[in-house]
Amino acid sequence: MILKLLIFAVVAVVIYKFFGGKLPTIGKSADEKKLDEDTLVECETCSTYVTVKESFIVSGKYYCSKECTP
Repeated sequence: MILKLLIFAVVAVVIYKFFGGKLPTIGKSADEKKLDEDTLVECETCSTYVTVKESFIVSGKYYCSKECTP
């Protein structure tokens, strides 16, 4: 009985490590990840990188300044 529990625990740890130490989430895609305020995004016009907090968002696109916005 103890041998079965030990084997089960080892298999569970191997599966946990296989997924990178994180359990997979169901129903979330890569597009839905949350952007922190310190995440860098690229300006659509001049390709300058700015933080999300400092950027201007127009129609879902990021811009570094009012001069770059359409």
